[in-house]
Amino acid sequence: MDAAVFEGAVSRLRPVLMTAITSALGLIPMLLSTGVGAEIQKPLASVIVGGLVTATFLTLFVLPVLFGRFSRAKVSDIQR
Repeated sequence: MDAAVFEGAVSRLRPVLMTAITSALGLIPMLLSTGVGAEIQKPLASVIVGGLVTATFLTLFVLPVLFGRFSRAKVSDIQR
């Protein structure tokens, strides 16, 4: 089970990182803007980038750990 969880996490690493990085790079102009409307754009962009970082971390690290934990409980229940 551990090997399957690890392989699944590794196989999703590149697509998840590429999606998050391209989205975050697209928001850099909003983060660095100083013109008219920047007082609304900067907080919006920072919240979106923070959400991308959090979602990426949860998808790549927390979700596989939780999956391994709860699937192990199901397998042990079945084997009894």
